[in-house]
Amino acid sequence: MPKAKITSVGCYTPPNLLTNDDLSKMVDTNDQWILERTGIRQRHIAPPEMATSDMAVEAARIALANAGAKPEEIDCILLCTVTPDTMFPSTACLVQHRLGCTRAWGYDLIAACSGFVYGLTTAAHFVSAGTHKKVLVIGADTMSRIIDYTDRTTCVLFGDGAGAMVVEATDEDTGFIGFQNEIDGSGGQALHMPAGGSRMPPSHETVDQRLHYVKQEGQQVFKFAVRRMSEIAGNLLEQHGFKSEDVRWMIPHQANQRIITAVSERLGLQDRVIVNIADYGNTTAATIPLAARDALESGKLKRGDLVLFAAVGAGYTVGTNLWRWSY
Repeated sequence: MPKAKITSVGCYTPPNLLTNDDLSKMVDTNDQWILERTGIRQRHIAPPEMATSDMAVEAARIALANAGAKPEEIDCILLCTVTPDTMFPSTACLVQHRLGCTRAWGYDLIAACSGFVYGLTTAAHFVSAGTHKKVLVIGADTMSRIIDYTDRTTCVLFGDGAGAMVVEATDEDTGFIGFQNEIDGSGGQALHMPAGGSRMPPSHETVDQRLHYVKQEGQQVFKFAVRRMSEIAGNLLEQHGFKSEDVRWMIPHQANQRIITAVSERLGLQDRVIVNIADYGNTTAATIPLAARDALESGKLKRGDLVLFAAVGAGYTVGTNLWRWSY
């Protein structure tokens, strides 16, 4: 059976910037407070006319071009997001049509900040099964549309952006090695958006009570993220006979600098972790491809590197992947 390898990365972020100083004019906060607690200096914000599909299409076009792949060669589109354009049709359908991926099927994958890792896991298995040759995995979120800019505990964290990777079949001894993912619904209330679904459909009351925005219990999320991300990443390495020193780069979800630091210290990877949260904030499903893109462009990430992807998101969801970087 073939193996799966990543053959390209493409990313897009909107041009508008929201700095910490900008936020200090909106809520009771300041640059030092935000930077010390999150590591974030700025975040990209989509203009009113831009939706998740718009960013996803731009990132996907770059990824396809970088892979030398034509849209009609794509077999499947996995669109990882918690901010779809509409509840239905899926954003994957909208992206498929605009890209001209005439042979592709696909769907939206909801796993919050772990979404892109789940998408890579799924794509790798589709390809390794021999049923798909090229899968387009996109992580895209317009978090600014579901953030309460009167709540300083959440509005300082999130930004907008999109990232995509093409996963292809290969006969080479490279690419996907393994994964460990999990969900733990017992923590679902610690990070969620209460209204908008079948449990609490939109109404004047839900809008007035600001229930269509992200709600988070920060300390609970922090403790779970540090513990489970480091435990599951360690288990994945052990499962495949690797030690921390074998990992060239860990590319974690960019949620909070303190989470990244704590996890990398527990794994012994302090000097081998890719961090770009200062420039983008938490773009949810887009953080890992954005970090991979920046690592490539800076010359850090190279062919043959053992790469560990790790994320924790609402749900709770936890995702880890091991890849041998293939280009």
